[in-house]
Formats: sequence, C-alpha cells, structure tokens
Amino acid sequence: MVGPAAKREAVAHLQAVMGLSERRACSFVGADRKMIRYQSRRPAEMGLRTRLRDLANERRRFGYRRLFILLRREGEPSGINRIYRLYREEGLTVRKRRTRRRAVGTRAPILVQARPNARWSLDFVHDQFACGRRFRVLNIVDDVTRECLAAIPDTSISGRRVARELTDLIAERGKPDMIVSDHGTEFTSNAILAWSKDHRVEWHYIAPGKPMQNGYVESFNGRMRDELLNESLFFGLDHARSAIAEWREDFNTARPHSSLGYQTPAAFAEVIAATGSNTAPIAQPTPNGVTETVEALIAAG
Repeated sequence: MVGPAAKREAVAHLQAVMGLSERRACSFVGADRKMIRYQSRRPAEMGLRTRLRDLANERRRFGYRRLFILLRREGEPSGINRIYRLYREEGLTVRKRRTRRRAVGTRAPILVQARPNARWSLDFVHDQFACGRRFRVLNIVDDVTRECLAAIPDTSISGRRVARELTDLIAERGKPDMIVSDHGTEFTSNAILAWSKDHRVEWHYIAPGKPMQNGYVESFNGRMRDELLNESLFFGLDHARSAIAEWREDFNTARPHSSLGYQTPAAFAEVIAATGSNTAPIAQPTPNGVTETVEALIAAG
C-alpha cells in the first residue's frame, strides 16, 4: 500500500470488517488521518473525459500524445500532463504488441537530399478478406515527407502492374531520384528493370533479409497493420479499396506523425516546399558492399 487510494481502501476495510476506530486503523496502515478524510476538490471534467474517450474509440491505436495533438487542434487548452492523467484514469492505455528485436550490424548511411521526391520506398503488406481469400497492398512512401503516395490493394500485383502504377504516379507527382525496395520477384522482374532504365530512375535493392534497410516503408506497413488491417474486416476487394483509400487520406492529412514533430505529412511537405530546405538530414542505413543497382542486375543477367 504505497498510494493514498490504497490506504483509504485499507482503512475502510478495517473499520467495516474488523470494527476498528479510524485512529487505530490509520495506525495499523501507517496513514495520516487528514489524508484519509481528504475529499478532492478537483472538477470532474466530464466534457473533456467524454471527448477523450470518443477520440480513443475512433482511433483505438493512438496513445495519449497523438490524442493530445488532436484535442489541441479542437482548441482544448489543457496541457499534456492533464491529458495523460485523464487518459490513465479512463483506462485508455493501448496494449503494446510484443515484437522480437534483432541484432543490427555496422552500417554506412546513404545521404538523401531533404526534399520531396528525393527517394521513394516500395513494399507489400498482406491481409485476407472475411472469406479467407488473401490479398496484398502495394505501398509507396516518400522517405522525406513520410507521405503515403499510393496504397494499391489487389489479389495479384505483378511487376508490369507495379511499373504502370509508378508511371501514373510520376505523371501526377514527378519523378523520384531513387527508389528503394527489397528483392521481391515483382521488383526484380524484367518489367521493372526495363522501366527504371527507360525512366532513368536509380533503383536501390536492400540486402537480402535486412528489412530494416527499408525502414520508412516498413514503419508505414506497421502503422497500417496496427491501425487499419488488424482493426478491420474486409468483405471484398471494393470494400478494401475504399477503406484503405480513406485511411491513406487520413494518414497524410490528419494523423500526427511523431518523427515530424507531430505534424501531418502533408503539412510537413508544405513546409519544405515553402522553405526549400529541411534542417533534419535524411540518411538511410545500409551495409557496405551490398548495394545492388539495376545496372548490376542487368549485367548479371
């Protein structure tokens, strides 16, 4: 019994069950009688509690920091300490999913200019419909602004489909300096090798079995799985497309991103476009001697 609440409960139990006086019960527990009699004058704050619960129910995988940012956007003047206290009292703590940590070796950074379209990252994430049929989502992320440029769900996505989606995305947004991906068959196909050569886009392949070298899109995949895929039941491809498109729009324009100072990716991109530079350097870790380019793969056949 190290807290006032526990000591009050112990004193009340001794008085009710054992029939002890308040003085003797406090002496056994080691509590001050003034503390036992104290009545909190703190306001109930029911409106703030209700709004906090509503936001936590809408975004069940958000912690108190992101909920605090959302409340601030709505004009709530309370500080983060008060929000954290109410967050704990309401029992809204998000249960962490345990992950296995892996050893990481020495790496050398690849420096990237801090501007949009400096580098894109590609990767797939898998899920299944309510009927059990599996589908996959092609995620394309801008490593600097953290924007999700595209999230394309389908039951089958080939290398030619990836090339077509990249062509459409470049027509809309502009050409990137570099694209990073793993050694998946879709990314090492002849269609992708020919596309990168025709469009003069450098394609960087991470080392086999080292997903941490593609950390930006891997982190995005984790957020998508935690906040959308694990929380939703998809009844078909159309349902998955609409839900993923809605979540992607929310991720870019409404969700606070911790690595961007709790700005949204779209707002951060506007800041970079307005200032023309970013103080935080972008460096992607990669081991020496394992970088594979498109030219090397073509030469190797």
